[in-house]
Amino acid sequence: MMLVVQTILIGIGATFFMDIYSLILRFLGIKSLDYRFVGRWIGHFKKRKFFHNKIMETAPVNYEKIISWLAHYIIGIIFSFLLVFVYGETWLDNPTVIPALIIGIITIVAPFFLMQPAFGFGIAGSNLPDPNKARLMSLITHSVFGSGLYLSAVVLNQITKNI
Repeated sequence: MMLVVQTILIGIGATFFMDIYSLILRFLGIKSLDYRFVGRWIGHFKKRKFFHNKIMETAPVNYEKIISWLAHYIIGIIFSFLLVFVYGETWLDNPTVIPALIIGIITIVAPFFLMQPAFGFGIAGSNLPDPNKARLMSLITHSVFGSGLYLSAVVLNQITKNI
């Protein structure tokens, strides 16, 4: 049970770390992630609509912001479980940065091949005005998430050692 709790906390921490990064970007005037569209996308599942021409032009759904944030953190937790599944409980006891970065970077598969096409952005943002910039921003964001996995595990280990 402790393994599950640790993994959930690491996923929450890594996702929060990514959110701090996005806030910094916005503060600097750099356009960043808008999770509202994730909620809109999920909200349209009940209407059996998975693919959109342009998610920004799709009708908003009730509670899309709440849906977005819940989905965002649940996805972060799931990716944290992927890290523990691949690298094992020993990684939790002695976290190292490379496995966390590898998992963080691998998670880019989800937006490139699932979410962006479903949003009408094309595979890996190929339909966006500047797809290479969007790809680079995604790569950086997912690397930040990977760094957050590592830092969250280190902080959690320090906290649990002092208890």
